[in-house]
Amino acid sequence: MPAPAHDPQDHRLRYAYNTNGLTSHRLDDALALLADSGYDGVALTLDVAHHDPFAPELGRRTAALADRLRGLGLGSVVETGARFLLDPRRKHQPTLITEDPDGRARRVAFLRTCVDVAADLGSEAVLFWAGVPAPDQDRDEAWRRLADGVREVVAHARERDVVCAVEPEPGMLVEDCDDWMRLALDVPEVTLALDTGHCIVSGRWSPEGAVRGFAPLLGAVAVEDMPRGVHEHRAPGEGDMDLPAVLTALREVRHAGLVSFELSRDSHRADVLVPAALETIRTMEAAR
Repeated sequence: MPAPAHDPQDHRLRYAYNTNGLTSHRLDDALALLADSGYDGVALTLDVAHHDPFAPELGRRTAALADRLRGLGLGSVVETGARFLLDPRRKHQPTLITEDPDGRARRVAFLRTCVDVAADLGSEAVLFWAGVPAPDQDRDEAWRRLADGVREVVAHARERDVVCAVEPEPGMLVEDCDDWMRLALDVPEVTLALDTGHCIVSGRWSPEGAVRGFAPLLGAVAVEDMPRGVHEHRAPGEGDMDLPAVLTALREVRHAGLVSFELSRDSHRADVLVPAALETIRTMEAAR
């Protein structure tokens, strides 16, 4: 007799919450809140508020954090989107496509450090993005700089056995899944960090279509809601994305990695939103 087809409803998704939405909490308190709320992991944004990569004794602090995550039963991915960590006066600067070579080198060095933290934590992946081109920047040159920087980070990640996932971001050089494919042709080892909400802001892929189309290449996934055409991260059910369809797609492809919420503007209501987001998404899953 043929083997029965697997039921996608039998596949349990694993959820995480990004610490950039928990900046009013100490990291240890934030992790306890996630574990107590039923999350499977944390998307750890290395930043001044949480696990500052430039503060003293990073190795000792990372070892202690790894012990804490194991004790709480939380997996992790490492996020690198801190706003003012590298330059306190310019948001998200410098980037991998910055004109200044010293600036690009500083970004690469930071990403290499993030890879080391991810390796020491046993994280599933380290996530990063390309950066926003300057208005008069030559895009071909920007692509060359990007590919060179990503190759350097990936080479270091290969030595540490860490997965690198590049995230398309609206307005950046790698803006959508098609741009990611162009980068992956130059640097085949990169995986896709898919924020499904971005698909209804830019690009030709629907969120659920991107999940199915890129399933073997997914290094990380985020599922916060967004209004159509507006890059504004919202809690589940507060935007225009068909989240139940996305969850169905993730279960159909049997996505095994963490699925994150990134709600960086909602730290003021994290005490309520952290448990509510998970409850909402689980209710949506159960209704399919």
